[in-house]
Amino acid sequence: MKKLTGSVLLLSTALILGACGSEESDSGSGDGGDEQVYKVGIDTTYPPFEYEEDGEYKGIDIDLINAIAENQGFEIELSPMDFGGIIPAMQAGQLDLAIAGMSITDERKEVVDFSDPYFEAGLSLVVGEDNSDVTTLEDLAGETIAVKNGTTGATYAQEQAEEIGFEVVQFNDSPAMFQEVANGNAAALIEDYPVIAYAIAQDDLGLQTVGDRLNGDQYGIAVLKGENADLLEKINAGLAELKESGEYDEIVATYLGEEE
Repeated sequence: MKKLTGSVLLLSTALILGACGSEESDSGSGDGGDEQVYKVGIDTTYPPFEYEEDGEYKGIDIDLINAIAENQGFEIELSPMDFGGIIPAMQAGQLDLAIAGMSITDERKEVVDFSDPYFEAGLSLVVGEDNSDVTTLEDLAGETIAVKNGTTGATYAQEQAEEIGFEVVQFNDSPAMFQEVANGNAAALIEDYPVIAYAIAQDDLGLQTVGDRLNGDQYGIAVLKGENADLLEKINAGLAELKESGEYDEIVATYLGEEE
């Protein structure tokens, strides 16, 4: 009897463990149930892509990642932080993905995997509205140029600094960088074209863009390299469906007034 009772107990335990294992597998399945929540790194000092207004996160990136999540059936939790801290936070396991006007570069590809591009950006040279002396980077020899820490604009400026002969000063957010040039403390800044074009249109910043775009940056959504392949597949699938349905164009037009 004891042996029979023991067998029944073992069988019952096996059935319970089997049921628990099945439930756990369902909650983490690749089809993205309601239980699946991904932490998303964002930078809310980056309008029109990401900003905070009346306690609510808004912008192209915010609307886009929400629409992708809804399309693909997963939940997200937004985690705002300085742009320069986003990739380190991903490496530390604090974030699952990032959407922050992040340009796709070979250097970043060493540590993250990018989605298909979702926006054509490009860098612009920006000077004070009364400055008629600077139209190219070559005009900045002996001057100071402001950039945002961790951005492709910062990298681009540093690559050109020694050859042209200007000093690079870095800031943690775009508004501080804008103010540095408007106040005359720096001769120019480098910023993503859609960001600076939107900022100048919205506010009297005392700034103007000059010359052609310096490059042809594309934005991508990032996950840690070699991790979350299923999530990246969902992101690409959702992005493709939003573009096909026209919802992507509607999101962009909400903030830029034109289709990208």
